[in-house]
Amino acid sequence: MLLDADQSQLVLIDYQPRLMPAIHEGEAILANARRLAQMARLADVPVFGTEQNPSRLGQMPAELRDPCRRVMAKMQFSAVAEGFSEWLRPPARPPQGNARSLPRHLQKPQAAEPERGSIVIAGCEAHVCVLQTALELLEDEFEVWVVTDACGSRTERNRDAAFDRLAGAGAELVTTEMVGFEWLRSAEHPAFKELQALIR
Repeated sequence: MLLDADQSQLVLIDYQPRLMPAIHEGEAILANARRLAQMARLADVPVFGTEQNPSRLGQMPAELRDPCRRVMAKMQFSAVAEGFSEWLRPPARPPQGNARSLPRHLQKPQAAEPERGSIVIAGCEAHVCVLQTALELLEDEFEVWVVTDACGSRTERNRDAAFDRLAGAGAELVTTEMVGFEWLRSAEHPAFKELQALIR
C-alpha cells in the first residue's frame, strides 16, 4: 500500500519554539518537518497544524505555519478531542433548491469534494500529542501514516515506545523521503527535481 497524494493530508503537530530545544535530535526533526511542508506544496497536499497552549509554548515557526490551511490552538493533548477530525473531512454541502425545484430523482447528483482519508502526521511529542491524536484519528476511521524521522520526544525511549504502540494500533510508520517519493510516484513528475533538491 502506497501513499497517494490525491488522498493525503499533512498534519504538523506542535513544533513550537519553547518545546523544540528539549526534543532529542530536535534540529533534524524540525528540518524534516520543513521538508514535509515543502513536499506537500509540490504534491498539492493540504497542510494543517496544531499548537499546544501557544500562549506558553509559542507559535510554530513561519515556514511551518504559513503553508497550513488552518492551525488549531489547543489545550487537549489530542487535537481530535478539540474537533480536529472535522477539519480533515470535506465540508457538508448545503441543501440545494427550493419547493419549486425538480424532484430529487430528476436532479443531477452534486459532486462532493473527495475525502482525503490518508493523514500523514508528524510532530512533537511523539508519545503525547502525536500518539493521542493519531490513535483518535484511527478510531475516526482515517488511515494514519506517522513520519518517524519528523517526530520527536525528549527521550528516545518515549519516542520509540510511541512508534511501537502506533504500529500495533494500525498506523503505518514511514520516513520523510518515503512520503515525498510516494506522493510524486515518478521521476517524470514535474516536481521531481525540486524533491531531489530537498533531500540532498
